[in-house]
Amino acid sequence: MAAVKEKKTTLALVSLGCAKNAVDLQVIAGDLLKKGYVMSSDPDRADVVIVNTCAFIASAREEAEAEITRAVQLKANGNYGKVVVAGCYPKRYPKAKAKFPGVDVWQGVPETWVEPKIPELRFTGKAFAYLKIAEGCSHRCAYCAIPSIRGRFRSRPMASILKEAKALVASGCKELNIVAQDPMLWGRDMRPASDITELLWKLDGLPGRYWVRVLYSYPSEITREFVEWLNTSKHAVKYVDVPLQHTDPDVLVKMNRKGAVDSSLWIAEALREAVPGVTLRTTVMTGFPGETEARFARMRADLRRMQFDRLGAFAYSPEKGTAGARMSGRPSRKTAEERERIVMKDAEELWKVKSERLVGNVEEALVVAPGVARTAAQAPDVDGVVYLLDSPRARKAAVGDFVKVRLERVCGFDFEGEVL
Repeated sequence: MAAVKEKKTTLALVSLGCAKNAVDLQVIAGDLLKKGYVMSSDPDRADVVIVNTCAFIASAREEAEAEITRAVQLKANGNYGKVVVAGCYPKRYPKAKAKFPGVDVWQGVPETWVEPKIPELRFTGKAFAYLKIAEGCSHRCAYCAIPSIRGRFRSRPMASILKEAKALVASGCKELNIVAQDPMLWGRDMRPASDITELLWKLDGLPGRYWVRVLYSYPSEITREFVEWLNTSKHAVKYVDVPLQHTDPDVLVKMNRKGAVDSSLWIAEALREAVPGVTLRTTVMTGFPGETEARFARMRADLRRMQFDRLGAFAYSPEKGTAGARMSGRPSRKTAEERERIVMKDAEELWKVKSERLVGNVEEALVVAPGVARTAAQAPDVDGVVYLLDSPRARKAAVGDFVKVRLERVCGFDFEGEVL
């Protein structure tokens, strides 16, 4: 008599929030796959669904609640067997499970993060990956709830990072995107203390052809050693994401970013002078308490002067438990959102000018999906892509290949390009 084949438990995943959150889910899901679970062929039908959540600001909480509600409804319809909610939302709101009676497991982020596991699963595909080098944050920015969710800053041991990086490069990964709440602080909490450039030079020594991109560099923490790495490393991407949040000194002080006041005003010019060809990105916040019309106008003028290559903006969301939520002098939500639109309109106008100047340039690009590539000036998920015009060369370019592309035209924040 033929043996009865054991039915595998199927798994579906919903990943919300930042790349760091996605890395956490890669670890969780990888562990389950090693235990015998299998990925469901239908994301809306599985024995178990894991909704990994974000709770950074109001819009993230709303998205999390909508996805949890959707998963519970699908469970009620018989599509899911169990619903697991993980990540920042249950960590921040441990009692909120009562709002979702269909949820089976309510699991926040772990309290400790000493020797994290290497992800056994990669959501980003073959070409690139996010390499998480630390957990938590020891800054106390007045608008941010992350320290209360993720805890103090803890560096991941170098040996663990290098082990994962070697495995990624050996698997064909061609871009390592370094992520953490504050990557520039890596190693400073260690005994003996270390420095991110020590880690970056170790990564630079791995064999093969690949990019290393550091995502997020606080303006006051950029060092000469980091600049030297950008200029001389054979794998470094000349791309710096400097989250200014604001440029008006009074607003920065209220944000508890006093150490960034001076550097926020000169960092763009300094980096362009120190790192020829660098691409600069920043993010700013509108509507924080104390942001008057004049202070907003100053930030707008500063951004026009600094001419960041990439710029994002978001309206301030007062978060319970943060210092900012208790401050007076906060502009209305309508005003904050209107100022956000103004900043983004300025960014779009600047991009139109900058992007047209790039048309005709020949750039090295990494193929990240069939017919889609990114240049060194395009970080994943936030900066657009290059759509490869159909040709025998483009069809031959495989995911993970580096190709030379001539930028032919601008399409919003993307380009169309010809493979040479």
